[in-house]
Amino acid sequence: MSAAPLTGLTVVSLEHAIAAPLCTRQLAELGARVIKIERREKGDFARYYDQRVKGQSSHFIWTNRSKESLTLDLKHPEANVILDKLLAETDILVQNLAPGAVEKMGLSFEHLQEKYPKLIACNISGYGKGGPYQSKKAYDLLVQAEAGFLSITGNSEEGVKSGISIADIAAGMQAQSAILAAIILRSRTGKGSEINISMLEAMVEWMGFPLYYAYEGANPPARTGSDHASIYPYGAFATGDDKVLMLGLQNEREWEVFCRVVLEQEQLLKDPRFENNPSRSSNREELKNIIETMFSSLTADQVSAKLDEAQIAFSNVNDMAAVWDHPQLRALERIVKTETAEGVVDSFLPPGNNSEYEATLGPVPSLGQHSKAILEELGFSKGQIDGFYQRNLV
Repeated sequence: MSAAPLTGLTVVSLEHAIAAPLCTRQLAELGARVIKIERREKGDFARYYDQRVKGQSSHFIWTNRSKESLTLDLKHPEANVILDKLLAETDILVQNLAPGAVEKMGLSFEHLQEKYPKLIACNISGYGKGGPYQSKKAYDLLVQAEAGFLSITGNSEEGVKSGISIADIAAGMQAQSAILAAIILRSRTGKGSEINISMLEAMVEWMGFPLYYAYEGANPPARTGSDHASIYPYGAFATGDDKVLMLGLQNEREWEVFCRVVLEQEQLLKDPRFENNPSRSSNREELKNIIETMFSSLTADQVSAKLDEAQIAFSNVNDMAAVWDHPQLRALERIVKTETAEGVVDSFLPPGNNSEYEATLGPVPSLGQHSKAILEELGFSKGQIDGFYQRNLV
């Protein structure tokens, strides 16, 4: 096995919540050393969202594996004494502080580039650099709404937010990709670069289908609950034992096999209400009633067997317990043990499986766990470090 691809690179992150921590966790698992700078005493506020994982926050455990924690009061007049030494050894700086915060601390890219010309700086914000929304606070649900996501998600009565922090996740994923591209660019030019990622832009990228569906004033996709907005039958269907299966039919060949093998109602193929996907989508209530009437006489296992026979795509509607115990994830050995301050917990391997290296996995750090070791590594004496603590700098 080779060393992970980012081995030897150091990332410093001024991060909180989800977007930046998710990005840097993925960089850490590609081999980078990630030093997470946290506020003294309190740390990343995501540490306190809940107490679901052995008394620790589910969000924090999810996004902060494999990092080191350094506490530092960034507003302290001596903070630059530590930051300057740290950034001199840093390849990538990631931050998602409040709008304008890094500029106030003298950490704008223009200032950083003068001292550290090879540094890659990635800024993650709600609405981007410049423009009328630049200074607005942005939280995940607010950006979901701003990007139009709520207008297409839910049912005819109301829009519904995503059950996960989808805008944060979108921004974190885009940031990771952009950083990897910047690393490749630096290998060619020898120069660092500035990356600006906004949650709004990341969400709008993911909204491509509905935006183009409503191009030039056309009607947008209707809110259709768990069903696909424009393809049918593609959604949730109840079975006779009060379970729900998700079906997905993509083309006319599958529709024909579905009618013949699963529904055993070949006459539907000649029904003008269902002659093609647009007509099936327009008459989805009538078709749903036909499908669920047939399914009502069968258990979920029986319906699944018929769907497998017809090679129709379907899935179970799993709850969280079922996902933790998913037979496919178990078979692929995706669950691993991770150390935390309160004991070992289960976690998942990152999804990028490469034949040449293994992901670099480490514990979830406690607040300030690595502060002294990092300061010693930067060359500060024991007396200096003790002074930092006495003056409430770290």
